[in-house]
Amino acid sequence: MSSNEFLSLGISAPVLKAVQNLGYEQPSPIQAQSIPVLLSGKNLLGTAQTGTGKTAAFALPLLSNIDPQQKTPQILVLTPTRELAIQVAEAFQSYAKHIKGFHVLPIYGGADIGGQLRGLKRGAQVVVGTPGRMLDHLKRKSLNLSQVKSLVLDEADEMLRMGFIDDVETILSKTPAESQRALFSATMPAAIKRVADKYLGDAQQVRIQSKTQTVERIKQQYITVKAHQKMDALTRVLEVEQFDGMIIFVRTKSSTVDIADRLQARGFSSAALNGDLSQAIRERTIGKLKRGQIDVVVATDVAARGLDVERISHVINFDIPYDNESYVHRIGRTGRAGREGNAILFITPKETRLLRSIEKTTKSTIAPLTMPSNAQVSDQRIQQFTEQLSKTLETPRLDKFREMIVKYVDENDLDMADVAAALTYENQKERPLFPKLDTIVAPRQDNSGKNRDRNRDKDRDSHKRDRKSKDNFSKDSAPKNTRAKSERIIRDEDGNEVPMLTYRLEVGKNDSVEPSNIVGAIANEADISSQYIGQIILHDDYSTVDLPDGMPDEIFKTLKKARVRSKALNISIENGGNNSAPSSRSPRPKKGPKKVKSASRDNSSKRKTAKNDGSAPLKKKKKTYTKKDKLK
Repeated sequence: MSSNEFLSLGISAPVLKAVQNLGYEQPSPIQAQSIPVLLSGKNLLGTAQTGTGKTAAFALPLLSNIDPQQKTPQILVLTPTRELAIQVAEAFQSYAKHIKGFHVLPIYGGADIGGQLRGLKRGAQVVVGTPGRMLDHLKRKSLNLSQVKSLVLDEADEMLRMGFIDDVETILSKTPAESQRALFSATMPAAIKRVADKYLGDAQQVRIQSKTQTVERIKQQYITVKAHQKMDALTRVLEVEQFDGMIIFVRTKSSTVDIADRLQARGFSSAALNGDLSQAIRERTIGKLKRGQIDVVVATDVAARGLDVERISHVINFDIPYDNESYVHRIGRTGRAGREGNAILFITPKETRLLRSIEKTTKSTIAPLTMPSNAQVSDQRIQQFTEQLSKTLETPRLDKFREMIVKYVDENDLDMADVAAALTYENQKERPLFPKLDTIVAPRQDNSGKNRDRNRDKDRDSHKRDRKSKDNFSKDSAPKNTRAKSERIIRDEDGNEVPMLTYRLEVGKNDSVEPSNIVGAIANEADISSQYIGQIILHDDYSTVDLPDGMPDEIFKTLKKARVRSKALNISIENGGNNSAPSSRSPRPKKGPKKVKSASRDNSSKRKTAKNDGSAPLKKKKKTYTKKDKLK
């Protein structure tokens, strides 16, 4: 690996060391053009698709100029969603691994604000967050922007689509006029250009067109699974998939050893391949893979650089890459020499956004792969067992064993089939032919892919939708039934009924609120999919919106504090008063909503919750409409 190209860009020694540890081989186009600009302190206006490496494009140079001794925020990054805020914060932490005393703090709605307040009080050089929660902290005076040296707007067009652009401008106006500013956006609509002209002045422009194309002849699929279930899911896939040679890609060197060892323990011939191994060991491992002495190699991106083995039929992305170019390079290790290839991607629910980014960059749809069932695993094990049995029967050295079994059967008056069954039972104890595997249930998603296509189309045309009727924000979010009160019913993509209630929000036309502002606040702060945000009606002093009945209490609390145009939504059930909270019981379409008064500090211990009132589990209820369980 050579880091000369990154070194030539001028990033600091600690940051360069982190880049080397992460295995970055050469800067992407957006990085090569942006890093020198930001290192020089100039403003930057970047146009680049998600997945082109733009997080490193602004994080590496800004970290190179950071003062570790200053504990107040020096770098402020605004993102449209909590998922992106977490991702960017994790990237900063990785790049600053060798900077002593460094702290980064993600702040976003839906999380405990107390922890964020404590983090800000302790001090953080970098703060990454969503506009709504940023404004909340500014109002509380818990976020001090007076020492901010650099401000980054990431995915500005997405913030515009979600109705946050006015909040962004408010935050921009509160940062020092002399601070460095960078704006990144996949597109450059008029509203974004206006903000750039006003706050970035004569910013240097960088425009990157992604040229990545999907590798031909490779079948691409993905599995959504919780992080702690990944290993079991991987084992199950390996049992069912018919593969020749395979590469499993992970992010860290330690993971290559850990996963390879665990696969060995489960009966798969595997080996680790990472940068810590000597060149001789790496070459020996690749040689074994070529000769069929091992079937699975667990590798990092750098260790697999240049690896070309024709028998590789499968590539599994155990850890999704943050760089879309890396994804294409990874799956390109299969499908060689005119052969068909298979690529399987593991994602956790919070990584759905990265999946969409890969699809957008590669201009392809990655199909969902259903988790192999007990029956499928059983069928595969039985097939392997019978194949091995047939081979054993061909050996010429069975005479003594046959005589022993015949004698045993005669002496005990047994049926030969019963004895064969008993021997089979003993043989398969460590690897049962009829396993009872743990249930691995991914969040419910639309397996047809149509829902994701529809969402992608909605994203592309969002600026057109914002000009539609204020009473109906979108075709997909506004139910056809136009009754104003509760008992409204919509159906999810599976055809299940979702009862809706009408809620009152204490913002209206007098606050210059648009339906898009309300949708953006609810979708981002409460993590509710726009599919389940129904009819919005704007009045002078307040608004109403239809949301699913039975919202968990924590979501209701979050929405009460959420802000639109710097004003709290202060949500309540329509005609139920400001202190009304939704019922946490199962939806009852034919009855009015049960109203539970919000508990004060004095009576919080008496308040009934879903945990102690015998109601349906809130998590299951939440999964019917939250973004975490939906493809965006």
